[in-house]
Amino acid sequence: MRSNQKLNHGATAKTLGLAAVSLLVLSGCSTLNVENAKLTLPEVRATLQEDKAALTKDVEPLAGPLTLDNAIARAIKYNADRRFRAMEEAVALGTFEAGKFDMLPKLVASAGYRDRNNDLVTRSVDSVTGAPSLANPYISSSREVLTTEVGISWSLLDFGQSYYAAQQNADRVLIASERHRKALNNLVQDVRSAYWRVVAAQKLLPQLRQTIADSEAALKDARQAEDDRIRSPLEPLRYQRQLLENLRLLETIEQELSTGKIELATLANLPLTADYTVVEPSSELSTVWLEQPVDRLEEYALLRNPDLREGIYNARIAQQETRRALLKIFPGLSFNYGVKHSNDDYLIHQNWNEAGAQISFNLLGLLSAPAQMRLADAGVSLANQRRMATQMAVLSQLHIARLQYANTARQYQRADAIAGVDTRIANHITNQAEAQKQSALDRISQQSTAVLSQLRRYQALSNAQAAASRLQATLGMEPAITGSSSMPLEQLTSAVGQSLQAWNRGQLPAIEGGQ
Repeated sequence: MRSNQKLNHGATAKTLGLAAVSLLVLSGCSTLNVENAKLTLPEVRATLQEDKAALTKDVEPLAGPLTLDNAIARAIKYNADRRFRAMEEAVALGTFEAGKFDMLPKLVASAGYRDRNNDLVTRSVDSVTGAPSLANPYISSSREVLTTEVGISWSLLDFGQSYYAAQQNADRVLIASERHRKALNNLVQDVRSAYWRVVAAQKLLPQLRQTIADSEAALKDARQAEDDRIRSPLEPLRYQRQLLENLRLLETIEQELSTGKIELATLANLPLTADYTVVEPSSELSTVWLEQPVDRLEEYALLRNPDLREGIYNARIAQQETRRALLKIFPGLSFNYGVKHSNDDYLIHQNWNEAGAQISFNLLGLLSAPAQMRLADAGVSLANQRRMATQMAVLSQLHIARLQYANTARQYQRADAIAGVDTRIANHITNQAEAQKQSALDRISQQSTAVLSQLRRYQALSNAQAAASRLQATLGMEPAITGSSSMPLEQLTSAVGQSLQAWNRGQLPAIEGGQ
């Protein structure tokens, strides 16, 4: 009697404990709501400060004027978007490395606990007569049982699925690498274009602002002459109209040039408010790439273009998916082996080893097999068609980039000649204006024309550099710099300079057989 009371008290205590835990869980769930999940201003501010510190961490400060080689090197090493692409590649590689472990058998350690509020009492019947056994009912299991198991299992079907998934993940790593190459090409193109806009701003803004100041002064004099009625009213008005047109043109040019520094600072991860200067590189354009045979350029582009190589990898992934779909039709064969233990007092052998094998086959899966195979084959056809379309697009991009490079080179030569003529005309008119042989309006107009010609010259040069970068990207000739993330900035700058010099020489590098 006392033992039953103790058991009842124990069961009551366990029930109360379970009720308390359930109440605690329910109260915790009741505190979860949308309002509590909202971001607070301190959290946002702390996150922004952490991001700012991470972006500027280990960034070498700029010492002295910025060169084109150094700007590209800084962008390669510190640009946030390039870091993001590198992290994408690292994540893809990590997924591939982790996926390889899926091919291994599963080694599982488990433990379980069971508790009953009464004994597991069973009775038996005679197997011949069906009459109840005359023996008393018997207990076959303890009320509290603790079980442990260490087992290993391996499925042939899971192994096949994991094998093909690992091959797909390997191709995804290579796809991330090709996207990284493409991002590098785009980054170099953006840096070169922004750099030349900064060169133009640095060269033209002082002259531009002086011309705007002279125009404002001449406009003020013209308005004073109109108020004094010294001349006919139409003459000062026409004079003002011309000056205002020049001012509008000059202010438009100033607005276009003023954003170049911020764009370049963003690409090179420099402080946006930094007041830096740039070194103007040689403005000579090399047209040796136009002398390369077109068929050789086509072959090189098809072998090295990152978009086309990505299409080939995607086609391989689609083919592996077909094999994975085919595996689902086959029966699954699995093996298992385990070492088990139970503290059940009624067990004669509380420790035992257990081995088994199982084969399973989804008969209804045969109905969906044809549809799955058609879907997989359609995926392969789609990937192949996309690859062929990409191949035609790459050839088209190559010819367009080559034509744009030739056109922009000619436009730069023409703009350079026009700028030289306008500059000489402006110098002559300035000298004549000082000798009072030309009016201030003529001097200001010609200065505006000279500034505009210089701007168009730098724009043409920037367009030519951008066209060269597009041709380089189409050919898949990004700067081949190994370990750029860990390379010192000075060494990286030197490597970038050598890469640009190799491009200016117009020589196609040899393609390794393994690439």
